[in-house]
Amino acid sequence: MCPQNKNEFILEVKDLILFYENAIAVNNISLSCREGQITGIFGANSAGKSSLMHTVSGIMMDMKKKEERRGGERITWFGEIKYKGEDITNLKPSERAKKGIVLCPERRQIFSESTALENLRIGGYLADKHQAKKTLDYVFSLFPELQKLKSREGGFLSGGEQQMLAIGRALMAQPKLLLLDEPLLGLAPSVESRLAQAIKEINKQTKITIVLSEQYARPVFPIIDYGYVLENGGIVLEGAAAELMDNPDVLSAYFGM
Repeated sequence: MCPQNKNEFILEVKDLILFYENAIAVNNISLSCREGQITGIFGANSAGKSSLMHTVSGIMMDMKKKEERRGGERITWFGEIKYKGEDITNLKPSERAKKGIVLCPERRQIFSESTALENLRIGGYLADKHQAKKTLDYVFSLFPELQKLKSREGGFLSGGEQQMLAIGRALMAQPKLLLLDEPLLGLAPSVESRLAQAIKEINKQTKITIVLSEQYARPVFPIIDYGYVLENGGIVLEGAAAELMDNPDVLSAYFGM
């Protein structure tokens, strides 16, 4: 189990269970993330990574309401989520965002008809004028490509550029806990390395706590402090990065070794 000091946990998830109709998506998960660190959540497709991220961010509450309005699948969850020691299990996603919990979603979900600069400014709705300018300058220093492409519509950016834009937009929201849901999905290996290094720099330079989920661990294992491995919605392994790298099952499943 994690040897971390409980008082340093920014996020604590306890006994979380999530159902879509009668199918279980998150199976009795308990995990903790230490403030200022990078925590990795690894697993294959349908392991429960995105469901966990949506539940922590509160987006699952909106998904539940939309499904209920159209008579779709019922979404039910149990358990407890704490942020800085406060129970936020029933807190609206907008209130979680105001507290600093910001999700950068899977598959980018940028505004394709808006320019890169407009996308970034939309992300800064929680920031005051000074914060917005300071963060925008930081995003452009982190991703110089975006400054050159700031007048181009998001839909005309490459996949890697769109992911940079999605991360930049999330940073504009002034996160204290940044949730990155499969940020390297569908990208070329060279772009994966570029973004993994950028994530490390964000954590080191800004001290923002980061939780990232990924199916393929190789590009991000070197940058995490602690990791959890999910299978069928439940945690099957956890440990510091070095401990997981020494585990033959992890090497076989996620590194092909």
